[in-house]
Amino acid sequence: MEPWQLLVTAGIGLSAGLLGGLAGVGGSILILPALGMLFGYPRDTTHHAYMATAMTVNLVVAIPSALRHARAGAVRRDLLPVLVPVTGVTLAAGVALSNLLPGWQLQLLLAGFLLFYCGMLVHQVYGDHADHPQEAEKVTVPALAASAAVTGGSAGLLGLGGGVLQVPLLQVLCRVPLRQAIATSSTVICITAVIGAGLKLATLHHEHESAADAFVMALPMMPTAIVGGLLGARLTHGLPLRWVRAAIAVILAVSAYRLALAGGHMAGWW
Repeated sequence: MEPWQLLVTAGIGLSAGLLGGLAGVGGSILILPALGMLFGYPRDTTHHAYMATAMTVNLVVAIPSALRHARAGAVRRDLLPVLVPVTGVTLAAGVALSNLLPGWQLQLLLAGFLLFYCGMLVHQVYGDHADHPQEAEKVTVPALAASAAVTGGSAGLLGLGGGVLQVPLLQVLCRVPLRQAIATSSTVICITAVIGAGLKLATLHHEHESAADAFVMALPMMPTAIVGGLLGARLTHGLPLRWVRAAIAVILAVSAYRLALAGGHMAGWW
């Protein structure tokens, strides 16, 4: 990479870490479209390499965030025995499925998913501003398993950390408060990201992509992602929840646009 590309890549890591710590997500929703903007898509399989890079950085993003949330006492350890194994197994299945699809299809799938989730956040910003402290929790093993299965499968297929889905699912299915859902999601990602990144890197040769190159691309992002993750986790416990949701919605909308534009171009639609 050129020196300016190294600097920009480091900036991507910082932004991804900030988003991860702030929202309990792995950072892929920012890394994937940003890498496409920076390096382009010289091959039809390039998106697979970007997925491996993003999933590797997810781990680094999640660790400082999870530690900060743990110190704040927000991690729900009682949920981990169900969330971790189910998320891990379904994430591995999602990675296997992603290897069967061309890169442009994965880009369009991710763009559609981000737009859907962006709509959910906008609804929360303008429709319901509370963190539902008055509602009793409904934590059950089936609800936790369903949350983990949807999260893991989608994360493996799309190259995400999983928090983008796990956070709202924990809120909707189990009535877990937002800050606890974010903190718990970061902790789950710390464990399951090893599975996702390891499998994607190990199977990149099937796409004629280099695992070494994907890992090297992740290196400049790792130190800055740690800094961003610590800062984002600190801000989570101080910023109004409405601001958090609105900021994430804007980032998702831009990311979806860039992914759809690139995917449609590779498909020959425009």
